[in-house]
Amino acid sequence: MNRKVLHTLEFDKIIENLTDHASTPSGRELCRTLEPMTHIDDIRLAQRETSDAVSRIIHNGPLSFSGVHDIRGSLKRLQIGGVLGMSELLHISSLLSATARVKSYGRSNMEDGIADSLTEAFSLLEPLTPLNQEIQRCILSEEEMSDDASSGLRHVRRSIRVTGERIHSQLNTLLNGNRAYLQDAVITTRDGRYCLPVKAEYKAQVPGMIHDQSSTGSTYFIEPMAVIRLNNELRELEAQEQKEIEAVLAVLSSSAAEQAVYLESDYELLGRLDFIFARAALSAHYKCTEPVFNTEGYLYIKDARHPLLDPRTVVPITAELGKEFDLLIITGPNTGGKTVSLKTVGLFTLMGQSGLHIPAFEGSQLAVFDEVFADIGDEQSIEQSLSTFSSHMTNIVSILEKADSRSLVLFDELGAGTDPTEGAALAISILTFLHNMKVRTMATTHYSELKVYALSTDGVENACCEFDVDTLRPTYRLLIGIPGKSNAFAISKKLGLPEYIIEDARKRIGSEDTAFEDLLSDLEKNRVELERERLEVNSYKAEIAMLREQLSKKQDRLDENREKILARANEEARKILADAKASADETIRNINRLSTKSGVGKELEKERKKLRDHLDKVNSSMAVKAQKPKKAYRPEDFRVGDAVRVLSMNLNGTVSTLPNPKGEVTVQMGILRSQVNIKDLELLQEDTISTPIGNMGKKEIQKNGHSGSIRMSKSSSVSPEINLIGKTTDEAIPELDKYIDDAYLAHLPQVRVIHGRGTGALKNAVHQFLRRCRHVSSYRLGDFGEGGTGVTIVQFSNDK
Repeated sequence: MNRKVLHTLEFDKIIENLTDHASTPSGRELCRTLEPMTHIDDIRLAQRETSDAVSRIIHNGPLSFSGVHDIRGSLKRLQIGGVLGMSELLHISSLLSATARVKSYGRSNMEDGIADSLTEAFSLLEPLTPLNQEIQRCILSEEEMSDDASSGLRHVRRSIRVTGERIHSQLNTLLNGNRAYLQDAVITTRDGRYCLPVKAEYKAQVPGMIHDQSSTGSTYFIEPMAVIRLNNELRELEAQEQKEIEAVLAVLSSSAAEQAVYLESDYELLGRLDFIFARAALSAHYKCTEPVFNTEGYLYIKDARHPLLDPRTVVPITAELGKEFDLLIITGPNTGGKTVSLKTVGLFTLMGQSGLHIPAFEGSQLAVFDEVFADIGDEQSIEQSLSTFSSHMTNIVSILEKADSRSLVLFDELGAGTDPTEGAALAISILTFLHNMKVRTMATTHYSELKVYALSTDGVENACCEFDVDTLRPTYRLLIGIPGKSNAFAISKKLGLPEYIIEDARKRIGSEDTAFEDLLSDLEKNRVELERERLEVNSYKAEIAMLREQLSKKQDRLDENREKILARANEEARKILADAKASADETIRNINRLSTKSGVGKELEKERKKLRDHLDKVNSSMAVKAQKPKKAYRPEDFRVGDAVRVLSMNLNGTVSTLPNPKGEVTVQMGILRSQVNIKDLELLQEDTISTPIGNMGKKEIQKNGHSGSIRMSKSSSVSPEINLIGKTTDEAIPELDKYIDDAYLAHLPQVRVIHGRGTGALKNAVHQFLRRCRHVSSYRLGDFGEGGTGVTIVQFSNDK
């Protein structure tokens, strides 16, 4: 990839930002030398590594590479048998500590049994824990070695301390006995030897070796004869200490040399991982996604945001190239975003081929190009000199010599800087040459001739950067398939240029140019209208999908409630039949027992009567007592919309159809719809039908004539409250369960459950049941005037 385009498309600024996210020397070096690749397998592997690093950061948090120093120089000295200093060994220790931390981070995915493109790199890290622990045990800092580094060092340092104490003792004795001779009552050192500051006039009174003299000459620093031997001994011990330290460093260096291969590998692996995680951090910073690469030269980026623009103001663009057309000509007014569109496409290609994610919508596609060429400069000046044109033309000539079908070429203001007629002709010829060579090309221009060229040439497409004439502001949206207008007249009019001047300018434009501009205006109006209609259609589709989903959920709930009601009815019927069977069996046993005795007629008749009474009681509990209408009705008495009561079912409803020849009409009773004979109906004469709602109130629905439409409750007999006082928990909960279902099907918004205060056991059981009930949206204890803590107010969900 040519170096010039990396600067032109500001890829070097991306590299600077990437380098800021790396922390190791080798990682930063890899970032600085990153360049686009041209082999698709290498690109896909790099993209996969970046994505895997992003995934690890999301699941396990960021990874720190702090503490990694450049140890390559130390490793070279180890290879030739050199001995490392304490700072170099501490750098190795710091590297190994970072290695252990990074390997532990990478082990989190391995514990879950998930392998990715980074698993191998993490597994190859060798923390060399014994070597690291030994270095940390022996060396405390870059200038201090531990006493426990070796037994010889510990012994020498103990001797140094003892000798130093003897020297101080001797000097303190001399200091206390010769205060008159001393300039200051202190012990000082010169050249590492302990001395006393003696006044110049008394230097003969203190025998010893003179080491130094003050700048004024009034003080001599004398080493007394009494401590010379001890000072000499101390010097020997210090020399011996240094030898012991060097011996320890030699041992540690030898141990490190044995692991030099692993140390070098760890350094390189940490740098590579740091480089990969820097790419992941850059991806998170710019909110990027992984692009999909192809080798067919097809490029499609959706909602692309140039990473170097302010993320709060940047407008996403969508660009396409290489499938239905391989040449895209972008037109439109200045400052409309044409150059940004070119740079975005070119920069994304360079970023993607470098293994970096791009700030665009998920699934955006990029092609692999061997070369990217760009002729992009500052063409916003009113006056353009010949030298500017010559410079651009020299660059274009170089591009035409090198470009092929695996190249991406970007031209900004192609043909500008010279006579418009000649410039347009040159631009068309250059683009035709590249188009014939199947070179993927994007070019911006102001020339109308290029708009016509795009409209009349296969494989060439127009595009424009949208401009809002009402606000005189560009929207920066890239619209493919529509040529752009310069909008010079509209902008001039908005800025106050007199209308007569604008009209005069219009007359000076050829009729063909005027017609073409009018055609562009009509196309833009149609596009805006189609865009608005498309948004409306999408809105309607979303609403229809939501309603369909709500209807499906409602139907599922109704089916579930129906199954629940049927199951409960079957269970109740089973209990009634079992009770009747048990009573009959007991009666039969009594009859058989009495039949063996004489004179038992009365007793047998008593048992038969007892059985008949029990069966009558069972029948009365299972049968619905049919009521008779107050008067006989004729078919012509019923009209659609009449409010009626179905006597056999004790339900109110609305007539939906006129009577058939059999005298049957369809009646809608809440969610129930059934055919009923008019003999089982009674017309309701009330002007209003009331159904109970919250807080014991009523909602009246007016009925006008015979055409009123009323939403009926399940049954007019469903009470807005249930009294459970006096019942045990086992008795109350099944009764409450049935009541809640009935009230919910009756469309009551809320009900009252009376459970009393008592010990609170019944209240707790009621609340526990309501907590599990899917029909109940909320419940609360009653307020003052509603029954207080002896009552629970239940609110039903309104999603029926």
